[in-house]
Amino acid sequence: MALRHAVLAALLDGEYSGYQLAKAFDVGVANFWHALPQQLYAELAKLEKDGLVEGRQVIQESRPNKRLFRVTDAGRAELEEFAAAPSKPSFIRDDLLVKVQSADRVATAAVIEQLEERAAAAAAKIELLTGLLRRMRGDVEETEFLVRGERIGAYLTGLRGLAFEREHRDWCLRIAAVLKERESARAGR
Repeated sequence: MALRHAVLAALLDGEYSGYQLAKAFDVGVANFWHALPQQLYAELAKLEKDGLVEGRQVIQESRPNKRLFRVTDAGRAELEEFAAAPSKPSFIRDDLLVKVQSADRVATAAVIEQLEERAAAAAAKIELLTGLLRRMRGDVEETEFLVRGERIGAYLTGLRGLAFEREHRDWCLRIAAVLKERESARAGR
């Protein structure tokens, strides 16, 4: 998947400025695709040049003018083609896992600290995603929303992000506890 597809998918909900797109990525898309704001602006320019989005200038009196972007028919066709193509298997590439793998041969205090920091960050994302999902479905129970909700794509990716963050938090806490216990056992020898 290229950033272009993530941007096109995010723009399906309507017109966004680059700033609004960056905010949308921070809240919803970031749980499965990370992009810096400058990458998003550059991608919007490429997509517009390729005719997959179109931008329009909005004149604002008390603020700088802004450009709003929306997906074109060609952009929707690109997304249709992308959705039909086979997906590659996902993989993990994480420097913290390399550090944990090295735990038998390196001092683990810093690794334990990083595991605990990651667990705290995951807990914060769990809280954020839980609130976001609640707002998306409103007063409707989740099972009802999943069957009858008007648009559920962002909700479904939010569920995946929530499951990932919960598992990641639990794993980090477990491994930090294991490493602490091993340090204690070594010190008690």
